[in-house]
Amino acid sequence: MAHGHKSNEKVVYVGDSRVRKGGGLQVPPDYSAFPGKSEVFIPNFLLKEWMVGCVALVGVLVLVMQEAAPLGYPADPTNTAIIPMPDWYFLFLYQFLKYPYVSGSALKIFIGSIIIPGIAFGGLLLAPFLDTGKERRFYRRPMASAFMFVTLIACIHLTVVSWMHYEKELTDKNIVPEHIKREEEMKEAKKAGNTSGSGGAKKPAAAAIVAEDDPGYQAYQKATCVSCHAKDLKGSPAAPTLRGIGDKHTKDEIMNIIKNGQAPGMSAQYDANIQKGLSAADIDKMAEWLAKQKKQ
Repeated sequence: MAHGHKSNEKVVYVGDSRVRKGGGLQVPPDYSAFPGKSEVFIPNFLLKEWMVGCVALVGVLVLVMQEAAPLGYPADPTNTAIIPMPDWYFLFLYQFLKYPYVSGSALKIFIGSIIIPGIAFGGLLLAPFLDTGKERRFYRRPMASAFMFVTLIACIHLTVVSWMHYEKELTDKNIVPEHIKREEEMKEAKKAGNTSGSGGAKKPAAAAIVAEDDPGYQAYQKATCVSCHAKDLKGSPAAPTLRGIGDKHTKDEIMNIIKNGQAPGMSAQYDANIQKGLSAADIDKMAEWLAKQKKQ
């Protein structure tokens, strides 16, 4: 190598001593080369993960055993009073599908149920490829942070609105959710000393139908009452039996229930019966006939 600072001297580079000469496959340093900063994956790290997983599982089991899952009545396809609701984590999508621009026509339903959720899910899948920056602070990643906050706020808002709408619908229709109604029946049965586990006190034998040839019975067969109380008046899990109803209510009281509804679970049925084709006289005859339904 030439010495000095003359510009016309020939300079020969013989190599850089800072660069290690290659000798084939380079093996990275073992974790033991960094004491206190790393550990072997199996069994040390994996055992820690298993221990954390077990603690989380035990916590979930404790929460599950604290309160039994709410159970309603067996499924009844004839029960038109029930309001079907999805699980809480689907409430936001359930509320979204109620809006007019994603419901109504087949095209709007397809857009609301397939296209828009597909775009959101596709954006989530493409996020690692679209946001390739090395910055990890959320305020330095405006696009990714904005997408996250908008999605989070939308899900929370739709979930809250869906639940509020559900509670309002229960109030307007005087409906008590089945799992609450059944739980109350089980508590009453427990107080009464019924330990059969049937979820309610033992029901007495149903009374016979009185005056089946009465015009009021013909009107009842056409009324909306049949959908819940059944044609034989035996009722359903969502509605009580009407056999023996005359022992509890007079004709005027029954007419008042038809016009104004009764809590829990029964909404006003007078206008619905008029729309179904019954006249005011038919409804009056039906109320009179129901008042005749007595056990003795």
